[in-house]
Amino acid sequence: MENNDIEFGNRLDLSELQASVLQIKTELSKVIVGQKHLVNLLLTALLAEGHVLLEGAPGVAKTITAKLLAKALAVDFSRIQFTPDLMPSDVLGTSIFNLKKSEFEFKKGPIFSNIVLADEINRAPAKTQAALFEVMEERQVTMDGEKYLLDAPYIILATQNPIEQEGTYRLPEAQLDRFLFKITIDYPNLEEEVEIITREHALKTTKLEQITSSLSKEKIVAFQALISQIIVEPHLIKYIAEIILNTRTNPFLYLGASPRASIAVLKASKAFAAINGRDFVTPEDIKQIAIPVLQHRVIITPEREMEGITSTQIINDILQSVEIPK
Repeated sequence: MENNDIEFGNRLDLSELQASVLQIKTELSKVIVGQKHLVNLLLTALLAEGHVLLEGAPGVAKTITAKLLAKALAVDFSRIQFTPDLMPSDVLGTSIFNLKKSEFEFKKGPIFSNIVLADEINRAPAKTQAALFEVMEERQVTMDGEKYLLDAPYIILATQNPIEQEGTYRLPEAQLDRFLFKITIDYPNLEEEVEIITREHALKTTKLEQITSSLSKEKIVAFQALISQIIVEPHLIKYIAEIILNTRTNPFLYLGASPRASIAVLKASKAFAAINGRDFVTPEDIKQIAIPVLQHRVIITPEREMEGITSTQIINDILQSVEIPK
């Protein structure tokens, strides 16, 4: 009997991580109505060191959700409002001549923070988007031959309006591939809408003032290190590979997922397992995070797109067709 406890008990102590996650969820629920899956995915991305793209119509609380998460964490936060005239130097920073020292010195831009809210990211042109590639992948900025490392933890929370909206640009595929998740935020249902209005009516302070900061930078970095120790059995690694391979051979997809997507599924499923109190990944963890990881990394064939078929539907079909390992 004792052997069974040793065999099936957690090898890692995840109690502190779980307690912290629960505390953040409790804080966010003071303001955010419903959206439990969204909060779960945001915390998963934080622990997996991944960037998040939030998509939804204006007014569905994309920006406030990102701000509230940053407030619940005791970390530095900056916001960049993306506009058609935004230049790379407005984001990364610029070299300024110091008269006292008679030399140029680098003045860091708003991208240097722990959590960066890139608001309406798809309103800026390609030149500004390209400036984010190095930041998102390597967590550094190269300026005038010098490399400037970004502090850990580091996560970009970007919001975008659906691309059919006026004044929006389609993000480059290379940039989309650097987002761990794309999360689509839908309109609330009737009960949630009533709750949102009721809370707003009863509000006596700002929404941000209701949130208490609870998780330090050091703790987040320690939890991120813990995620790397989550166990993934070889048959589950093969399961991930089979899902990704299916995106590349699917006749409805013009472009399948890259090896970066395989790694993203692996990291996200490990973080998702930890949030749920397990030090090992299950097939269900992989299925839960597959759509937000993959839906923005694949391109549907024009014929299927005209028929109204979405990447979410295709990925769902792939998940149904790939045999779940026993």
